[in-house]
Amino acid sequence: MSSCLSPQWTITEWYRNKGYEFTITTSTAYDHKWIPNRNIFDSISQVVDEIFNNFLARPGIQQPILTQYCDGKNVSCPNWMSQWGSKSLGDQGYSAIEILRNYYGSSIYINETNEISGIPSSYPGSPLRQGSSGDKVRQMQRQLNVIAGAYPLIPKIAEDGIFGPATEEAVKTFQKIFDLTQDGIVGFKTWYKISQIYVGVSRIAELN
Repeated sequence: MSSCLSPQWTITEWYRNKGYEFTITTSTAYDHKWIPNRNIFDSISQVVDEIFNNFLARPGIQQPILTQYCDGKNVSCPNWMSQWGSKSLGDQGYSAIEILRNYYGSSIYINETNEISGIPSSYPGSPLRQGSSGDKVRQMQRQLNVIAGAYPLIPKIAEDGIFGPATEEAVKTFQKIFDLTQDGIVGFKTWYKISQIYVGVSRIAELN
């Protein structure tokens, strides 16, 4: 008898047997399945990077709203949002929030959070650039220096909390390595990419 676990058992039973009260279904009605080496659209990846901290909410309700959907062609889902139905509304000039309210009611709105699990500190709220200063700049400089240990092309910089030409050059090099716009400005995407790589590099260092 083989000791290997079947993929179906891993997906449908493993988590509950570990005491968790959920199941991974790989159905778009509930969750999504990650497939290694699956191709993705760069434009969608960029959008996700820009809005990943957004969630849908209703007035007076703290937790995010579960928005179930289907493709609307191969699978029908009455009263749920559908991908092709959303495209049709978009073609008619509906905005993102108007499309959402068409399916989920006029009270729904797009909220956002700055508290991201696993990230040392949230985005400062506005871009850091030459002339910026303070604790957020110092933190970003410290993280870049740690990252530079694994990516030597990134120059080491003074952790003085002052965003000068040397810091800008380090940011541009980081952006080039990780396929970001090389403007030397630490906006939303660059801030969280620095945080993400910093956490990864730090954990690897701890393992060593």
